[in-house]
Amino acid sequence: MINNLAIGYITANYISREASALTQERPLASIPFMGRYRLIDFPLSNMMNADIKTVGLVMPGNCRSIIDHVGSGKDWTLDRKKGGLFLVPGNAYGTSKRGMRFLLRDIIANVELFRRSTKPYVVMMGSNIIFNLDLDEIIEAHRTSGAGVTMIYAIAQRDQPDAQSLAIGDRGRVREVRSGCGFGECKFMDAFIIDRRLLLNIIEDYATADYLDLFDAIRSDFERIDVCSYEFKGLMVGIFNQKTYYDRSMDLLRPETYDRLFQPSRPIITKAHDAAPAKYNAGCNVPDSLISAGCVIKGTVRGSILSRGVVVESGAKVRNSIIMQGCHVCAGATVENAILDKNNYVPENTELRGTLDDTLVIGKAPIRR
Repeated sequence: MINNLAIGYITANYISREASALTQERPLASIPFMGRYRLIDFPLSNMMNADIKTVGLVMPGNCRSIIDHVGSGKDWTLDRKKGGLFLVPGNAYGTSKRGMRFLLRDIIANVELFRRSTKPYVVMMGSNIIFNLDLDEIIEAHRTSGAGVTMIYAIAQRDQPDAQSLAIGDRGRVREVRSGCGFGECKFMDAFIIDRRLLLNIIEDYATADYLDLFDAIRSDFERIDVCSYEFKGLMVGIFNQKTYYDRSMDLLRPETYDRLFQPSRPIITKAHDAAPAKYNAGCNVPDSLISAGCVIKGTVRGSILSRGVVVESGAKVRNSIIMQGCHVCAGATVENAILDKNNYVPENTELRGTLDDTLVIGKAPIRR
């Protein structure tokens, strides 16, 4: 293990460029995912699995849901006297430019996090491109390469205009970071390793360009800084808006895809909840679905993802849908091709239907008393 060589820095202060009921009251980083997780769990778990003991988490303005979820970082073993989880301030500039994730202004504002560290490297990650990787292996590759920065990428499996792509030259050196990414291109995973002293020099040299993303600011100095690349060959899942959220969630219902992301050797950790196991009543039908603890299933659930505490009554049907915590689908109701945010109540014999191309999305409802 070479985990004593790095500290972590995670940005969560950006939202989707497209308006959605899912992000009206929460940042993108705290959207529930696959029944029991939130997107922020993935960068935190990647760092935990590499035994990184100091992590700065850049907070958005609407940070309540993130604070409620991560707390002191206990679930990720980051509640410690030396090091630990630091919830640090961030600017609301993440939506100003496509692909902007590492605003220089935020890095400068939190320079003390980097000054106080004695580790040689900083691992920086965003929150909405999720993956499960071996950071030890990548930190070692960075160390032996002699590069100042190592940017992690994967070969894109689809067009993604909201992502960024890398132009890579000889010896894996990055020549340029471009907005947008097409099928087969090198998709930047919003994850990289940078020498800590180099980062402090950049903070000093580029202070007047603090309104730019880090890679926009140093664009002309890529060769001098020696920006290298590392290809990740595992599963990468990008969540940029409600359509990609729905589509990628449905993809992960396939066991072979799910197993590529959730690996026992590198667990994805989330906030612990005390809940009884799901209850499946006689006569229910639940094929090809992911059901979380505390659910009560009396009707039919097919090809769907249910978070904690969802009730599906007898005669109710849920198909190809994502149902979040505390929702109740009454007898005779149908929910199809839909996303229901927390605490929604679907009355008897109601039909809520979207299509595969136009998912019905219903925002969070007040808690029922």
